[in-house]
Amino acid sequence: MIKGRFAPSPTGRMHLGNIASALLSWLSARAQGGAWLLRIEDLDPQRSKREYSRIIEDDLHWLGLDWDEGGLDGRGDAGPYSQSRRGDIYARYLELINATGYTYPCRCTRAEIMATQAPHQSDGRIVYGGRCRPAVLPAFGADFDGASTRICVPDSIISFDDGLYGPQHFNLAREVGDFILRRADGAWAYQLAVVVDDALMGVSEVVRGSDLLLSAAQQIYLYRLLGLEPPRFAHVPLLCNAEGRRLSKRDGSLSMEHLRATMTAPQIIGRLAALLGLLPEPTEITAAELIPDFSWQKIKPDRTLSIK
Repeated sequence: MIKGRFAPSPTGRMHLGNIASALLSWLSARAQGGAWLLRIEDLDPQRSKREYSRIIEDDLHWLGLDWDEGGLDGRGDAGPYSQSRRGDIYARYLELINATGYTYPCRCTRAEIMATQAPHQSDGRIVYGGRCRPAVLPAFGADFDGASTRICVPDSIISFDDGLYGPQHFNLAREVGDFILRRADGAWAYQLAVVVDDALMGVSEVVRGSDLLLSAAQQIYLYRLLGLEPPRFAHVPLLCNAEGRRLSKRDGSLSMEHLRATMTAPQIIGRLAALLGLLPEPTEITAAELIPDFSWQKIKPDRTLSIK
């Protein structure tokens, strides 16, 4: 049985873009007779708050997006379902990756990396140049105390077929460089945590924003190193405000706090459905009413969608 998931970060109120990803993930799972999981990605202890997790759950319930597993009540047998409580699990899988000899300690500061590397293309992304990479790999017995853990990536193409954008091809060495699995302060990196979580929780379909297409290639690389089966990916268009900027928690008029005060749940669902291509025009409709006619082929394969 297919299992989808929604994995929000509890760092503020959800906005319309977050709801779009949740809605498409939920519809895809329900249309295929599958299950839907809610996981709280609270890896950042400074920004994550439990109160936001509760508000996210309340907003999802209000929108009619129910889940079968996870959430704050820990429904299911693959928990904990909050990443802040899964450190011991991540540590075990990091040991497995370390055993390959392709991780190494990195003591570069962000300032040093920024000073020695040029931004990649036009998005400001920095490609790590391998300043701390050992001359010979695999390497064993390194001292990781006080250092970040980086994984060496191959100078080869990683390909996958995206559910919306079709065939994708990325060379990790050229497009991202060796990336971090655990920071020097002990915080777990998203790339490792999400791979371990999705694998252990049985997630077979991941629906999320198109800004994470490159992350899918990084995660597939880790799945292969660990001998795990990656899920199917479907990356969806990002929603942008009237100025053409990607939605963020700063867009108050499109946050769930404002939307719930000015619109009904069927109005919000109908507006999103029309924007994404599921309906010809905005119509009041519940999420459940969209299930029978849901099809990925209706979704507009644009990288961004502007909200007028």
